[in-house]
This record gives sequence, C-alpha cells and structure tokens, in this order.
Amino acid sequence: MINALFAFSLLAQINSGAPTLSSQAMQHMEAGADAERRHDLETAIAEFKAVTESDPAATVGFVSLANALMEDHEYGDAIRPLQQALERDPDLPIAHKLLGYALLARGYAADAISHLERVHEVGGLGIAQIEMGQASAAVSNLQAALVKSPNDSDLLFYLSQASEMLSQQSLDALTSANPNSSRAHQVRAHNHFVLHQFSEAEREYQQALTQRPDIPGLHKELGEVYAASSQWAKAEEQFLLETKLQPGNAEAAYRLGDAWLQQGKFQEAVRELKRSDDLRPDMSDTLYSLGKAAIFAGDSVTAERALVSVIRLERESPLAAQAHYSLAGLYRRQGKIEDAAREMKEFHLLQK
Repeated sequence: MINALFAFSLLAQINSGAPTLSSQAMQHMEAGADAERRHDLETAIAEFKAVTESDPAATVGFVSLANALMEDHEYGDAIRPLQQALERDPDLPIAHKLLGYALLARGYAADAISHLERVHEVGGLGIAQIEMGQASAAVSNLQAALVKSPNDSDLLFYLSQASEMLSQQSLDALTSANPNSSRAHQVRAHNHFVLHQFSEAEREYQQALTQRPDIPGLHKELGEVYAASSQWAKAEEQFLLETKLQPGNAEAAYRLGDAWLQQGKFQEAVRELKRSDDLRPDMSDTLYSLGKAAIFAGDSVTAERALVSVIRLERESPLAAQAHYSLAGLYRRQGKIEDAAREMKEFHLLQK
C-alpha cells in the first residue's frame, strides 16, 4: 500500500509560496526527475540530494529526495529530509503524508499518527492505529479508505486485522465484566471448541443454556460440539431444538438434516435439507448432503439435481470432486454406464 503513494508529481503538490529554484538546482531537479522516471533510483537520489545542497531553502528538494528514498524502500533515510522540509514549511501536506508513512514503515506508529491525521490520510492512519491497539478507530478509518479503493488488498487485509482485534477486545471486556453470564460461558465454550476441547466446550455451553435456554444459536453451537465428536444422537437433539427456536434458520436446518443423514434417517434428512435449501438456496454443503441423502432414500431425481448444482457452484473444488464421485455411483445404479464413466473421469481430474 505504501508504495502506491508515490505515483504523483511532487512539484505540483508543493505550495505556490515555495522559493523558485536556482538554475543549478533546477538542472539537478530535472535530472533527478528523469532518472526517477527511468527507475534509476540511485541517480535520482544523488540528483535530489544535490538540489538540497544547491538550494537548501527549497522544500521541493527535500521532499523529492525523500520520495525517491522511499521508492527505494529506504524509509529510515527518508525521515530526516522530510523533517527538514517541514522545518521550512510546517503546513506542507505532502511532507506530512510521506513522513507519516515513512515513520509507520519503520515501526514508529505513535509518531506517524499526528502526521497522517493532519492530512486525513485515513488508510495509513488506520494501519497505525492497529499498531497502537486502537481497534475501533482503525476499523472506522480503514472502512473510509475502502470507500475510495474498494478492492485494495492491503486495506482489506488490515481491515480484517482491525476487525479481529476489535472483536477480541469486545470479548475480553465481556468476560471480564460479566464472567459468569451466559454470554461469557458461550465465549469460553467457543474457544474450547476451536481448540477441540469438546468436553470443556460442552460444559460451558450447558452452563450458558441453563441460564438462558432461548438464546438463538446456543443449541446449534452445542450440537456442533457433539457432531465434531460423532455423537450424532445428541447433535440431532440440539439441532432439533434450534430449528424449533429458529424455524427460519437455514444453517440450523442443514445441521439437523446432516445429523439425520449420519444416522441413516434418510427420508427425514431429505425433507430437512430441502427445507434448508428453500430457506437459503445454493449453499453447497446443503446441496451435497441433500444429494447423498436422496441417493440413499431412492430419490434419484432430487439427488441428481442437487449434485449437479454442487458442481455448478463449486466447479473445481474438493466438494465438486466428491459430487462427481457420488453422481458416478448414482448413474451406475441406473445403468447409465457412459454417464458414470464421464463423472469418474471428472473426479479423477479434480483429484489430480
């Protein structure tokens, strides 16, 4: 992200009150600009340094020198010329902008913030605020930067970092302020689940449910704990409770349908997985489980439609490969030997 700053003309951004360069300094300035265009940064740096020596009152020489140094990834060396430019013109926006990024690149986030704030450089400011642990402000500034550059991969990366930090800070505040609340138990349960500590996760979820059994999502999360440890009867019980609590939740319907599939309750699985697909169409996992359940339930029409949809959505993913494999088995049962061979060929291609 930082390197993208430097595709501009520095001369156009220096204020009109700057002293006119001497003829000797102008010659060095033009030579430096020409070298920079040719990506000969070594020559550009030498020429811009000569500008500062020939005409030390002109800010443009210091800013141009710093810019070339930063293009050459010499961020530390760029700091002093930018400070010298600001000593001559404390209100020079481009110098504040570059100095903010140079300081940030060298790890001086606290010092960078004042310069970036001054010129409303919200992208860099958000990055600096992450370093300072100011997650909420960082999220706000990075979102503002993304309005102008919605596909900037660096901004998106830093926004995800800031959002994760803000989430963790909120969870820490929750568990600290109300350590025995149902939500605190839920947070700890989720952390145990992520670490595959299933018995600890089960205990925390049960404590959360004892306090507030009607919290949406709790039964589903506990069901996922049981599913992860292949306790499918217990998982089914929790998913069923969740679907009664939230009949419009497609994820809960999918989880219940999959639990029934795992236990060989194929008719029930087909019914619930169809309901999940109606609630939220084109969820690949739902369609794959529906295809498998329908094969075992003897509903070849539903099975084929679901598995073909998986392939359409997933294209070349591992799930698409499994859908080809299941289709091959379905076609073999139907005596469609050529279709089965085609699907197995696709399966093997994706496996490779």
